Amino acid sequence: MPIKTTPADFVAWFRSVAPYVNSFRGKTFVIAFGGEMVADGKFLELTHDFNLLAALGIRLVLVHGARPQIEQHLARKNIEDSYHLGIRRTDTETMQCVKEAVGRVRVEIEALLSMGLANSPMANADIRVAGGNFITAKPIGVINGVDLQHTGSVRKVDVAALNDRMEFGEVVLLSPLGYSPTGEVFNLTLEDVATATAIALDADKLVFLMDTDGVQDNKGQLIRELTVSQARTVLSAQDTRPDDVSLFLPCAIRACEAGVARAHLVSRHTDGAILQELFSDEGIGTMVVESTLNTLRDASIEDVGGILQLLRPLEEQGILVRRSRELLEREVERFVVLEHDHRIVGCAALYPFLDEASAELACLAVDAQCRDKGYGEAILNHMAELAKQQGLKKLFVLTTRTAHWFLERGFVESDVTALPAQKKSLYNYQRKSKVFVRKI
Repeated sequence: MPIKTTPADFVAWFRSVAPYVNSFRGKTFVIAFGGEMVADGKFLELTHDFNLLAALGIRLVLVHGARPQIEQHLARKNIEDSYHLGIRRTDTETMQCVKEAVGRVRVEIEALLSMGLANSPMANADIRVAGGNFITAKPIGVINGVDLQHTGSVRKVDVAALNDRMEFGEVVLLSPLGYSPTGEVFNLTLEDVATATAIALDADKLVFLMDTDGVQDNKGQLIRELTVSQARTVLSAQDTRPDDVSLFLPCAIRACEAGVARAHLVSRHTDGAILQELFSDEGIGTMVVESTLNTLRDASIEDVGGILQLLRPLEEQGILVRRSRELLEREVERFVVLEHDHRIVGCAALYPFLDEASAELACLAVDAQCRDKGYGEAILNHMAELAKQQGLKKLFVLTTRTAHWFLERGFVESDVTALPAQKKSLYNYQRKSKVFVRKI
């Protein structure tokens, strides 16, 4: 969304986020970010986004890290920062530094979330932050002969207590610490806490803010969407990849396999990254899902409103013949719709002429924001297969503007004489639509 925009652009943009607002209200999001966000002074902008999400009725669980702060405390006390297999070895002295660093970071975060300055995005904000011993931990123990001491992993998440806090409208803030029934404190990783919490809460979204833009392919291009299967392939295929991808992508896979609806990997360096990722079709990072977000299915009466939204702009441009809502409701069983993430982004209708073994493909439309993704071709192929299953031999279309699109997909230009007799009698000679036919 550009800073300078016309009122019409602003209204169109504002309306475009309405489906997300309606969809996200009452849902649970777990958002994880490292201590770098606080150390770099970038957390202030992030609080504005958290405030907006909370104001929209989203149940928020925030998980913060504290790695740079811990390293700073260790350096100040001349304590060696020891790692084993990439895991921090937390002895008693290190654990004291962990507690001090985590406590300092948490206080700074709570202070920024408590702001309510006039003439700022936090004006009239009333964010109440909840904390507590929600995470029960266990020691990692001895690995390859090395005792990791106070380094632990999540054993249990107190789901009832977290839901209780969120039901009261509070934002839950979790630190990378866990507690044992024996009264011990363990040093945890933010990714372990975030992933385990998202799974336990059956969260709708798990978001990791990281140093890179997301997952990239071998050509350096951002991969915007991955299924769990595709994500596993990426991990096995790429020999070298950024450390944070190696760290967070397996967590995203684990979460989605355990029932979390969506996991997002986005850059912490982009202002408003969470909003851009969650409230736009394309997003700016990588989204991981259990299976594909696209569903091609028969339309129902409940889909008429969505179909109308796709057809109206094309009707106003004269590309399609106008159809009334009443007509669409009567003929909705002729339609199929393509959904992306539960939003209708494409449609088409099939009108068979059984006596002449042919069918008309009509009302093929794809949302303007979702073109060039192969959706139109997917719908076309689906409709051709449906016609073939009915024993039909050819598919025809009438069009005034999209001749080349159909020619590129195997249609051959014909004339009115190629139409079935019933359709020929209804042909609009004033409109002068071109006829294209494809054998199936």
